[in-house]
Amino acid sequence: MTMLTNRPMSLFFVEFDELYARHLCRHSQLGINVIHLLALLGIWYAVYGLLYWLVGMEWLLAAAALAYLAILVIYVPMRVFLAAAIFLALIVAAVVLLPQPPFWAYLIVLPALYEVQSWSHRFYTIETDMAQFNKKYTKGFVLFIILLIYEVPIVLNFLLFDRTASAANITRSDQESTAANAS
Repeated sequence: MTMLTNRPMSLFFVEFDELYARHLCRHSQLGINVIHLLALLGIWYAVYGLLYWLVGMEWLLAAAALAYLAILVIYVPMRVFLAAAIFLALIVAAVVLLPQPPFWAYLIVLPALYEVQSWSHRFYTIETDMAQFNKKYTKGFVLFIILLIYEVPIVLNFLLFDRTASAANITRSDQESTAANAS
């Protein structure tokens, strides 16, 4: 179980266990995580495809992937980091090795797959109380960037290493720990 710390949300000090516990409050079902991973696969493929279409240099794709992985290696568990590295390597390889669609197809895919992620919440509705997480992880630009960077590792962690996690137990534990810290 993870404990919600008193440190404020920050781009420069990310607490992966907390982000993961927060994720489980709304994404504790297998189906929504599978849909999100497939959507993320398409989104990342489209982003890298657009980058490749614009510059046409394989080394730039590799450099972007390595920069992203350099951020992840600091804060995510090694097994999750390795899973994310494989995920990214497959995307870069697909962009470089497979025939590419026209650039406008990427521009259609990006918002469409984002909507697929949002749409999946209509079918997978199990949620637990996020009140404690919402106090720390307030909506806005910083949270958007954090989730942009860490959503792939979070979903991979759930699907590959922790599908039996219970959001209710983690959230309850966090609330008890926070209450104990406040005393």
